[in-house]
Amino acid sequence: MAKYSFELKKEIALAYLSGKGSFGSLAKDYSIPDKRQVHKWVKVYQKLGDAGLCRSRSKNKYSFEYKISVVESYLSSELSYQELSLKEGINNPSLITRWVNEFQIAGPDALRPRKKGRKKTLDKTKKDTVTQSLEDSIVNTSAEHIKELEDELLKLRIENAFLKELRRLRLEDEEKTRERLESSAASEESSN
Repeated sequence: MAKYSFELKKEIALAYLSGKGSFGSLAKDYSIPDKRQVHKWVKVYQKLGDAGLCRSRSKNKYSFEYKISVVESYLSSELSYQELSLKEGINNPSLITRWVNEFQIAGPDALRPRKKGRKKTLDKTKKDTVTQSLEDSIVNTSAEHIKELEDELLKLRIENAFLKELRRLRLEDEEKTRERLESSAASEESSN
């Protein structure tokens, strides 16, 4: 069972939206340990309505392309997992966290769907199997090669965006440090 019921979440979100209290006061009134939880419920309710507060019983399937675009959005923007999940209409921000972590560890192939179960074996003659596999390898080699190159290109684009953002943040940090040093030097001179 979920820790908080749908009815309670909705009641709290509606109470906030009708002006009956702040995040902190509502959290205290309803014995919610963290006011950020109330804030999250209100934001989700505003964006997705009742569906955002319901615990999903079905497992949504997302395409490989969609997962890559969400990961790309996260890596190239300054949105948090929560903000991105609201923007994309995904009810669970930890899903985006998992996609990003898998992508960073194993690359784009980690987000591809995998077939479940054991491979089927067919009763064919060995000669037919060898001929078929030889034909498949000739055709699939070029298609697989193109797919690998596209995946590598996508990974490099995302890595490039990430490094540009990292460089921008580092330059901002250096600028702030320089300003602090200049202001402390100026204050020392004025005190002398």
